[in-house]
Amino acid sequence: MTAAAPAPVDHTRLLEQLADVLGPAGVLTAADDIDPFCTDWRNLYHGRALAVLRPADTDALSAAVRLCVAHGVPMVPQGGNTSMVGGATPDDSGREIVICMSRMNHIRGIDPHEMTMEVEAGVPLKVAQDAARDAGMMLPLSISSEGSAQMGGVLATNAGGNNTVRYGNARELVLGLEAVLPDGEVFHGLRRLRKDNTGYALRQLFVGSEGTLGFITRAIIQLQPAPKEVEVALCAVGDAQGALALFSAFRALDPALIQAFEYMSGTGMALVNELIPGAALPLEQPAPAYVLVELATPRPDANLREFMEGVLADAMENGIVTDAVMAESEGQRTNLWKLREEHAEAQKRAGASVKNDVSVPVSRVPELIARATRACEELIPGIRPAPFGHLGDGNIHFNLVQPTDMSGDAFLARAHDIMDTVADIVRDLDGSFSAEHGVGQLKPYMMAEWRGGAELATMRRIKAALDPLNLMNPGKIFPPATSVPASAPASGAA
Repeated sequence: MTAAAPAPVDHTRLLEQLADVLGPAGVLTAADDIDPFCTDWRNLYHGRALAVLRPADTDALSAAVRLCVAHGVPMVPQGGNTSMVGGATPDDSGREIVICMSRMNHIRGIDPHEMTMEVEAGVPLKVAQDAARDAGMMLPLSISSEGSAQMGGVLATNAGGNNTVRYGNARELVLGLEAVLPDGEVFHGLRRLRKDNTGYALRQLFVGSEGTLGFITRAIIQLQPAPKEVEVALCAVGDAQGALALFSAFRALDPALIQAFEYMSGTGMALVNELIPGAALPLEQPAPAYVLVELATPRPDANLREFMEGVLADAMENGIVTDAVMAESEGQRTNLWKLREEHAEAQKRAGASVKNDVSVPVSRVPELIARATRACEELIPGIRPAPFGHLGDGNIHFNLVQPTDMSGDAFLARAHDIMDTVADIVRDLDGSFSAEHGVGQLKPYMMAEWRGGAELATMRRIKAALDPLNLMNPGKIFPPATSVPASAPASGAA
């Protein structure tokens, strides 16, 4: 006897109650209003939602969460919708509610003595950066999506970015935070203390949890003194081993000056120069690989230029660097950074691509690039490996572009073969399959193998203890209990 399909649930009463709590601007139910919230930034995941909630403050969000829990309705938090792994996209059931934080967009204050900023979850990262700069300080977190990404999502995914080599990921910048828990209670942890050993550091549970344990609403962020001197150079090197040698040369003399140290392959740079209007390589000849190094200091008399020139001169004499150019103005600095920041867009324009956001110990980055390049070229002849990323902290976006004689669909049909080929090498090098983009719904199938045993079991226990009904961002991070690798989209921009 076949069991009858469950009857559709009438959520009319829930939506009425939510409208009472959030007001007319706080609940979106029309399809045209909801649709933009149901597709991820990479256009890989397409879901449906019962409604989109737009709370204006923590109390409203708390009340909304309580109502959703009472009705057994799952909730998906969404900030700027810039996730690379579908972490903020609802499933296709149509029963989940998206909670958008964009109306919680106030900077509550900046303390110049504490060098801290209190921000709400919906503040775009770029807005927070500008506010810190206007106050004579710097918010050091910098990512390519900073114009759209919101602080709540930045913290929930423990975002990394260009300056991690010096200042750490988002986790290192958070002193305290406030979050709405899965039962609607509010965790009040907005403390500015550098030292606080009173039990577990609960704030760190929420940073990097991708909204599965609670919804971050406010945070206290550590700021830094604004740089007084900044120097940027683009360097040509023979390979990733040369890039590592250059990094070691700078670090040996003064690691505190290194603000960013970015690796780019010759293939990736060629795509940028070919496909991005206004991009131009300011070196005499193309090279097998490149490094973009940025030094910065709050000291006005540090003579950074002399220091940079000295390190590069020694590197050229030792054959590590074959050519280099230093920015002579802010405009030139912007142009040099454009060559790095446009890698993802250039790869997108070149065709279908498969993304691997991975990390390995810094000393093993050259081995990762060499081995993964060979393995992928053997797997699919003509494939175009275009790795780039944050060599200074070991995070490389090992991206691969379709062969010129292969269709995009045929290439993407091999996406999991490619991802697993790279992942096997990363795992052999004691690395991680998710360095800064999170797990989302793209990579949970890897969790069972990479974070199995006691580690994954402990994560599941924490999730079950805080969210026993599994209503906060379900389907993200954790593989199903009987998980097997399944096909998942892997193209787009990263």
